Amino acid sequence: MFKEFEVALPKIGGEDYDITKYGAVSGGKVSCTKAFAKAMDAAHSNGGGRVIVPNGIWLTGPIVLKSNVELHLSDNAVINFSKNPEEYPLIVTDYEGIKRIRAVSQISAEGAENIAITGSGLINGNGHLWRPVKQFKVTERQWNRLLTKSEYVIDSKEGGIWVPTKSIYDGRYEGEVFPDDCAAEEEALAKATPFYDYYRPVMVSLRHCKKILLEDVHFQNSAAWNIHPYFCEDLTVSHVNVNNPYFAQNGDGIDVESCNRVHIAYCDFQTGDDGICLKSGKDREARKLKVPCTNVYVHDCKVGQSHGGFVVGSEMSRGVSNVLVKNCTFIDSDIGLRFKSALGRGGVVEDIYMEDIYMSNMKNEAVIVTMDYVLNQMDFSDPVSQSTDPEDVPEFRNLYFTRCISSDDDAFYRIKPLDGYPESIHDLHFEDCVLGERK
Repeated sequence: MFKEFEVALPKIGGEDYDITKYGAVSGGKVSCTKAFAKAMDAAHSNGGGRVIVPNGIWLTGPIVLKSNVELHLSDNAVINFSKNPEEYPLIVTDYEGIKRIRAVSQISAEGAENIAITGSGLINGNGHLWRPVKQFKVTERQWNRLLTKSEYVIDSKEGGIWVPTKSIYDGRYEGEVFPDDCAAEEEALAKATPFYDYYRPVMVSLRHCKKILLEDVHFQNSAAWNIHPYFCEDLTVSHVNVNNPYFAQNGDGIDVESCNRVHIAYCDFQTGDDGICLKSGKDREARKLKVPCTNVYVHDCKVGQSHGGFVVGSEMSRGVSNVLVKNCTFIDSDIGLRFKSALGRGGVVEDIYMEDIYMSNMKNEAVIVTMDYVLNQMDFSDPVSQSTDPEDVPEFRNLYFTRCISSDDDAFYRIKPLDGYPESIHDLHFEDCVLGERK
């Protein structure tokens, strides 16, 4: 049985701090990076308050959220993020479940408490300036238009991959630099810096924060994932819209990683990758930190074009538990409900409840629970683990599907344990579901 819990909301008082009072100029031509920082610092140093973004178009570099401060966008406010190597230095962070080098995020917070992003305005990550585009995902006219903007195309097993800059192109052939590739992280960062935009940033990165509210805002056009709460507590995401083009590489909506007490409600996702995703780190290194993703309630959300409507994994090594997904609609997604993992992950996903889920126009299965996931990146794939260590065997158990309905005539569901480990998936319960034949 799902264990109910309370999610604490941030308590933010204080005055309003209009960014125009700190030198911001609308129109989208003049950088307002310093104005945003000054307004945020003023609110924080005075004990808290709201940083107000008025109607208009505001060009800025990265914004750092601080404790007891709410970033509030007016109804017709647009934050356009710039792209340049000076404002987006490379850092060592966590991405796709492991320690990686990335450009700094457009919006970030580290160890903050009582923070919020609210209002009906729009936050534009200008991800098209960073993202690769696979040729098979676009029309001939779209592809030709991309070629007028950049001539750089990577050959891959899936066909051509267009990239917007030479530095991304060179970075791909130079090869990704990992933090542990060099004797010191500083050396690794220096090696990667000439190719900074190859290391695409997550748009909203919230790390080790408490009492977070994202409400009413439109997030769109991220360079990689849109929203990534990492090791956070008491997260509320309400009436938020997240939009990416269907061809947006790694354009996930929200990736909740190793967080506790999460409430996601009345949100709409149209993404180039997974819509709503729960994660908890990748493989043995992640399991050193015993911090699962737990106590999550998702309801009354809609997910359109995406790789998966609601997804767990594939990075789930610290575990995922006590999750309720209810009254959600998935339309035009590749897959409706997806649980994915692979040998090497270890960890347990358990006590996941899905109720009153409505699916239509799925491109593939309505439900997938599998252990054979392989991450494909451009023209290479994640190595497949050959481990024989029992600790490296992931486990899915106690998954409850109740009134999960697909309207598709060819709907079906697929369950595939690890080869040689039939017990890696067990205790799946289906009640009053319409999913077609199991494959």
